Amino acid sequence: MKVEPYLMFEGRCEEALDFYRRALGAEVTMLMRYKDNPEPAAGQGCAEGGGPGPTPEMVMHAAFNVGETQVMASDGMGSGTTNFQGISLALSPANEAEAKRLFDALAEGGQVQMPLGKTFFSPAFGMVADRFGVAWMVVAPQ
Repeated sequence: MKVEPYLMFEGRCEEALDFYRRALGAEVTMLMRYKDNPEPAAGQGCAEGGGPGPTPEMVMHAAFNVGETQVMASDGMGSGTTNFQGISLALSPANEAEAKRLFDALAEGGQVQMPLGKTFFSPAFGMVADRFGVAWMVVAPQ
């Protein structure tokens, strides 16, 4: 059994996939749009609560690899508002130089929560929320 993160980007999934390709070297292994569903759900295009819901071009499901980890993602109902709270994704780069490169890439357009620096447990540790609001911890090994 595995636990794999599933991120809902609420209309910005394709943009996020492109960003993670550039920033992390992510490899997209699967991408399905709402229009690809041979059996559209009743009410597709109408979100609960009367919102617009996903459009046919939005991402219904995607999978991408960051290193050895698979992450899944979607546009969800396309509300335009992401809400990533109470969770962080941790990156374990091979060394300090790679930690700095990844941290700086994730920080572009995002918000540094704790600058990358030396701690008692790592020569390079930092926390950043990327431009989509996903929280990341970058931890280089001792």
